[in-house]
Amino acid sequence: MTPILGFVAYSGTGKTTLLLQLIPLLKAKGLRLGMIKHSHHGFEIDIPGKDSYRLRQAGADQTIIASPHRIALVKEIRERAEEVRLGQTLAMLDHNDLDLILVEGFKHETFPKIEVYRPSLGHPLMFPQDNDILAVACDAPLPAVTSLPILDVNRPAEIVKFIEKGILQVKG
Repeated sequence: MTPILGFVAYSGTGKTTLLLQLIPLLKAKGLRLGMIKHSHHGFEIDIPGKDSYRLRQAGADQTIIASPHRIALVKEIRERAEEVRLGQTLAMLDHNDLDLILVEGFKHETFPKIEVYRPSLGHPLMFPQDNDILAVACDAPLPAVTSLPILDVNRPAEIVKFIEKGILQVKG
């Protein structure tokens, strides 16, 4: 099974910003990365007016867009009221071509996570209620006592070292 690591926080805390810094550092180490981003709202990956968009709008339930550079699967969920589960999205990835799967969101699911926390935003910490949080990436001293590792969110190389040792079990 491919190792999975999530990044969880309240909206606007900087999960995507941190991942945009971590991904190039992890890629520079030769890792093949999968990425799953949870969204609470609708989104389009297609451009209105393009053939693939028009085919979906005409009623195609699953559309694969393929080129020499990428493949995308768009699966319409027309009648589902419940939230998509992480396991459903993990099953869509080709695990044979991945060394690590990064997940943004799915904070209520059970899997290893790093909490991104900024005390200045005034949100409560998540780790006291979530035993799956392995560390806290923070931009200021943590206002609570914990035995969890505290990582500097502004030092992504430090977080990569934590990932290597704690998730990938790289010695060094």
